[in-house]
Amino acid sequence: MTDSKIQKRQISLLVAAPRGFCAGVDRAIKIVELAIEKYGPPVYVRHEIVHNRYVVDNLRELGAVFVEELDEVPDGVPVVFSAHGVPKAVPHKAEERGLEYLDATCPLVSKVHRQAERQVEAGRHILFVGHANHPEVIGTFGQVEDGHMTLVETLDDVAALNPDDPDKLAFLTQTTLSVDDTQAIIEALQKRFPDIVGPKGEDICYATSNRQDAVKQIAASCQLVLVIGAPNSSNSLRLVEVAEREGATSYLIQRADEIDMSWFDGVTALGLTAGASAPEILVREVKNRLAEHFTIDEQKIRTADENMVFKLPRGLETA
Repeated sequence: MTDSKIQKRQISLLVAAPRGFCAGVDRAIKIVELAIEKYGPPVYVRHEIVHNRYVVDNLRELGAVFVEELDEVPDGVPVVFSAHGVPKAVPHKAEERGLEYLDATCPLVSKVHRQAERQVEAGRHILFVGHANHPEVIGTFGQVEDGHMTLVETLDDVAALNPDDPDKLAFLTQTTLSVDDTQAIIEALQKRFPDIVGPKGEDICYATSNRQDAVKQIAASCQLVLVIGAPNSSNSLRLVEVAEREGATSYLIQRADEIDMSWFDGVTALGLTAGASAPEILVREVKNRLAEHFTIDEQKIRTADENMVFKLPRGLETA
């Protein structure tokens, strides 16, 4: 065939808004960048600063060194704690070693930490709704002494609970959960334990809720939804689940090169979003990949405006 202008199939692309970086992620990345500017490389970071390979690789190129434990940080260099939060023992250990540290914990996660402390001080046992082994859950459990908090992951877990004092309970939640699933678990807790105490507002962060709402809006009109995010990103995985509950097939991808064009057989309407740790450059990358194969009719579906900005730690504001 001599004619290179092959007619592309048209596809509707519904792009969710809000999507991508939230204020907590933006703040955490900025803390690492400014720490490298202030101290010079290397700056050590305990755990991935956020769950996104592209972001981590870029920071590594600037001079960040990512480790899993404080023991891997040599003496005399600064260390940053990730956005997910850390157990109290970690900054205490850093202080004992004389390490200069910067805490990039999302302020909304820190708020849950303080709530946990207050509930334990009030003599209540905490039922914490979250996913086992997630860094945020590990960090929150590490705010109080062992034995004061029990993990609840499912409705079956609620049914199996047998607390010592059912009248002295409180619940808190991980900030990146499914809004619908969490509400069902909270309602089950309140039904089993009518005197249980909870936070005045929900612990699930505004960005998680907003991104799930936006996906609900677009998924109902799409056969397929692509979610840009990491496989270890809780909020990104929840977006896939939300899309599938609305009847759309959904895939989690980290980069455009993971797209399988066979996914688009019979697809006329495609949804696109990004988890809270995924930068907008990856959204553009996916759009460009799609444009190579389809004529794109793009629509942005906005369900909320986000203007949240979190302050940087003292000492970095003018770095």
